[in-house]
Amino acid sequence: MKLLQALFIILFFFSCSEKQTVYEYLIKDEAFKTDKIDQVNGAFVELSNGFTYYEEKNSDSTLGTLVLIHGFSVPSYIWEETFQSASIKGYRVIRMDLYGRGYSENPDVAYSDSLFANQVIELLDYLEVSKANFFGLSNGGRVISKIALLNPDIVGRLVYVSSSGFWEKVPPYDRTVSEEEIKAFITTYPTLAQGQLADLKNPEQFPEWDDKYNQLLKYKGFGRALLSTLKNHQTLDKEHQFIHESGIPVFTIWGESDQVVVYDTFKDRLEQLLPNRVEVFITDAAHLPQMENQEAFETFIYGSVLNN
Repeated sequence: MKLLQALFIILFFFSCSEKQTVYEYLIKDEAFKTDKIDQVNGAFVELSNGFTYYEEKNSDSTLGTLVLIHGFSVPSYIWEETFQSASIKGYRVIRMDLYGRGYSENPDVAYSDSLFANQVIELLDYLEVSKANFFGLSNGGRVISKIALLNPDIVGRLVYVSSSGFWEKVPPYDRTVSEEEIKAFITTYPTLAQGQLADLKNPEQFPEWDDKYNQLLKYKGFGRALLSTLKNHQTLDKEHQFIHESGIPVFTIWGESDQVVVYDTFKDRLEQLLPNRVEVFITDAAHLPQMENQEAFETFIYGSVLNN
């Protein structure tokens, strides 16, 4: 009997372990939306390339509108602190999950800056937003630059937070993503969430950060979306030249200890591209200054950016 009990415990342990290592098994379809709608604080809207999840506060505000665009892989929850503080201060504030991230659909398309920019523009048209201040975090900086080129009339201010959009990028000739590439990428998932802690100067202050990221790895198509995004990166000099010549107010925010987007690797190009920007460096912060030093970040946002 004891032998059978021991065998059962061993089998149960391995069964649980196997469940924990299953990735990309959940499809974002209509059933997914139906299941999620009662669990979330936001809403879904059908756009040209699939459904989009978004959250909005103070839709009737007269103070102005803030649109928060997340980065490469972590969806809109990365803006939680800013979303809540802007709401409390009375701004109309919108955050959303870009295609392939969070609760938004994972369409089988090329994940380009134009795809994301048009997704944002379509959502704002649906919400009847005619003018907004755009905040782009990391890869989100690329998106807001593209928005400014495609629809400059909707842009009030551009705020780049740890933006990765100022490097030179030469996309590969073949931008398709193969099943072999996806399978190989998924093999990195067991360590991918832990790697997200490198974004933070003091990761011990965010003990559940990697656990939250692990939830993203269960969605079918997540890996393909990330790989396709990387393959579709292009240099954005045309966009930044347009922004400079248009006179759109530009603000750049950097964490002093950022080892993901290292300022010194592109600072000379940035000075040439956007010489009239207002710039600030946030102490005690790495790649996510809006989380790591919220007080300093928001002092700049509410004191300089939105009052400029």
